[in-house]
Amino acid sequence: MPQVLHPLRFTGATILRDGELQQRSLAIADGRITKGPLPEVDLSGYLILPGIIDLHGDAFERHIAPRPSAPFDLPTGLASTDRDAAANGVTTAWLAQSWSWEGGHRGPERAEEIMAALSAYRNHALTDLRLQVRCETHLVDSGPRLLAAIRRHGIDYVVFNNHLEEAVDHARERPEVIYHWARQAGRTPDEHMTLVNGALARAREVPRHLCSLAEAFDEMGVLYGSHDDPDGETRERYSMIGARIAEFPTSRKAAAAAKAMNDPVLMGAPNVMRGGSQSGNIAAMDLIHQGLCDALVSDYYYPALAGAAWRLVDEGVMGLPAAWAMISQKPAEILRLPDRGRLDFGKRADLCVINRQTRRIEMTIAGGRLSFLSGEAAHRFSGRITALNMAAE
Repeated sequence: MPQVLHPLRFTGATILRDGELQQRSLAIADGRITKGPLPEVDLSGYLILPGIIDLHGDAFERHIAPRPSAPFDLPTGLASTDRDAAANGVTTAWLAQSWSWEGGHRGPERAEEIMAALSAYRNHALTDLRLQVRCETHLVDSGPRLLAAIRRHGIDYVVFNNHLEEAVDHARERPEVIYHWARQAGRTPDEHMTLVNGALARAREVPRHLCSLAEAFDEMGVLYGSHDDPDGETRERYSMIGARIAEFPTSRKAAAAAKAMNDPVLMGAPNVMRGGSQSGNIAAMDLIHQGLCDALVSDYYYPALAGAAWRLVDEGVMGLPAAWAMISQKPAEILRLPDRGRLDFGKRADLCVINRQTRRIEMTIAGGRLSFLSGEAAHRFSGRITALNMAAE
């Protein structure tokens, strides 16, 4: 298991503390933010911000299979994901893995493989990596298996989604999409649509299935929500069974319904950074302007998290403290993580150190462990540690 840093105090930097940027020092010891006179590292010219908390990311799929026909072993892929997250200031991350009737890399078998691999890797991880299960609503026979896997691997976050209507629409209007999906799963388009129609035929069983899962999640303390809600009615139905987190609502009405019910809304940071949705859904920036988005997630690209925060600042939507809260404090509150998301005494030492001039992340500390270090910050940090070691000798 990686070791925590020796007690240190970072001086000269601008710190995000109590909702505002402050010129003050910050000390860490035993993996926590602390007080007291400690050996100092000068970080003048830097920002020290809370570590980024990512509630939904599937970039790990590209680390495991850089090309669809060229998969690598899971430990290698998870280690690469860990480094990618750390290099982009992420200190806690949920990897979004499907549990779907589609099978292949989205099926229950693959999900259980990822769960087992992540459980084995976690002791070596620098980033706090967790798994989010994206549960397809119509896989009604898999409830007991899903609950057993969640208990076995300590899964703490599930979202429901239903992509069947999307598949039907594509089959009618964009058959090339179905061809692509089918090919990825190693089947023909006709075989793929047979699975779609078979799942649709179980529609009457879905409400009971979801209520049963929701009841079990409540007993286990698993938080749950829904993904890609198309309208307010869908969001309301999910909210009524306890699925209170609205992830990627595809319309303003769905987002507005969530906010009316005090359900937190998550949107993709790439959507903000690129100025719109890559799939043609509502622009996240529009929802943010309207006060209908609470937090941002990486979706498929870790660099977009910090990038989206800076875009909100540059466009005058909000100041840096509020923008950064959307990728740190707000996600911590949504997933009920009281020990992180803010820089305060006793909290986990989760830090993101940014060169104020270039805005590049040059150091990440996760739980008091150095997970990423580069640039001028690396020279200052290593130089100071070397001097301390020489003094001790």
